[in-house]
Amino acid sequence: MKILCFGSLNLDNVYQVDHIVQPGETTTSISYQLFDGGKGLNQALALGRANAKCSMAGMIGRDGIHLLKTLEQSNVNADFVAVNENTNTGSTIIQVDKNGQNSIIVVGGANQMIDEAFVKHVISHFESGDFILLQNEINNIPLIMKEAKQKGLKIAFNPSPITGELFNYPLDLVDILILNEIEGYELTREKDYANIIKRLHELYPKTSLLLTLGKKGALFSDGVNIYRHGIYDVKVVDTTAAGDTFTGYFLASYANNEPIEECLRKASIASSLAVSRPGASSSIPFLSEVLNSNLILVNYE
Repeated sequence: MKILCFGSLNLDNVYQVDHIVQPGETTTSISYQLFDGGKGLNQALALGRANAKCSMAGMIGRDGIHLLKTLEQSNVNADFVAVNENTNTGSTIIQVDKNGQNSIIVVGGANQMIDEAFVKHVISHFESGDFILLQNEINNIPLIMKEAKQKGLKIAFNPSPITGELFNYPLDLVDILILNEIEGYELTREKDYANIIKRLHELYPKTSLLLTLGKKGALFSDGVNIYRHGIYDVKVVDTTAAGDTFTGYFLASYANNEPIEECLRKASIASSLAVSRPGASSSIPFLSEVLNSNLILVNYE
């Protein structure tokens, strides 16, 4: 079973700060680091490090050529990453405060240069039953969804970041919707996670839901059964890649037909390890680390 991660590849400019800058405020950064990133890249790396048969598709500028090596070093096929000579690689400005919380500004760059010919070229190399994982940091998402579904691919979609255009996407084509409570609220205007699940199943009855709940753990709902898992006791250093790590590890296990409980367990351990380390892509653990982890499970609320 192959997994295609079609998404963003970024250069992450990370500033450590005492607190997230407020409107009108100027502050001094404690430190600065440049990391490989982008939700697409991070999720592909998580898939690769979880030993999934994964390919990455997207676009970079000449300034991001090294990202190809980053993918290959994590067992991800980079044959479908194109280099656009006319623009820069997508980038982000990330503030990380002393508690590990972050705020992010995204600059699209080459991520916004995905055209129809490129989409059709990439999708043509995959077969019915394969998975495609999408986020919302590249253009032409509706086209990718339609082409993928026409080819018989199973669509997993992480609707992040939430944009106005997203509400016009053909979300009824999505097989697994992967989101957190904030994104769930944006899509449903429901604050309680139980109501979020109920409303999303009403809107998209054929879609399964993977919902992360922060300190309350995570759950998976297929419309009939709900599976839950708690969190692990770690010191939070940087939450930047937590959700992407969770997504990649869950889908790797899910595509391998592992029980949902095991999918949630591996994803939860992997994301806990990720938040205990600085950076985005550099914080994502390899499967051996997840399998050998001795983290303590904390009961969720």
